[in-house]
Amino acid sequence: MQNLGTDYDERVLPSIGNEVLKAIVAQFDAAELITQREQVSARIRTELLKRAKEFNINLEDVSITHMTFGKEFTRAVEQKQIAQQDAERARFIVEKAEQERQANVIRAEGEAESADTISKAIDKAGEGLLLIRKIEAAKEIAQTLAGNPNVTYLPGGGSADGGKSNLLLALR
Repeated sequence: MQNLGTDYDERVLPSIGNEVLKAIVAQFDAAELITQREQVSARIRTELLKRAKEFNINLEDVSITHMTFGKEFTRAVEQKQIAQQDAERARFIVEKAEQERQANVIRAEGEAESADTISKAIDKAGEGLLLIRKIEAAKEIAQTLAGNPNVTYLPGGGSADGGKSNLLLALR
């Protein structure tokens, strides 16, 4: 107070405040001031504390309470961020679709290879493989039907023409 006088808070603080604010704000573009508010505030606080010490002023706390921009500018920055998020989302969707397409191609190639292998096996072993598949399918159907209490199987005893006729009855 001896060097600065009793009104140091009215003369020195506004001066160093404006000086520090202008110096720090000049290092950021307007969009960064909005998106990096915490970083800007921290730098302003650090610089204000340094400058105040040069005048033997000990600041206990520095708080940036009001930092505003024009409504149009703020809206433009927000729209830019939304557009960037939308672009990122679209890029993700395209990548996901490409991965699904590749998975479908691989699946189709596998199915084609499987069909080719089965075809070769049938050519080599005859109709035996098809007969085995039919038996497996019939077993699966029989097991499913056996678990249903409303279905009854009546084996045929033979008919006049020499063929057998079996019946499945659905009882309700």
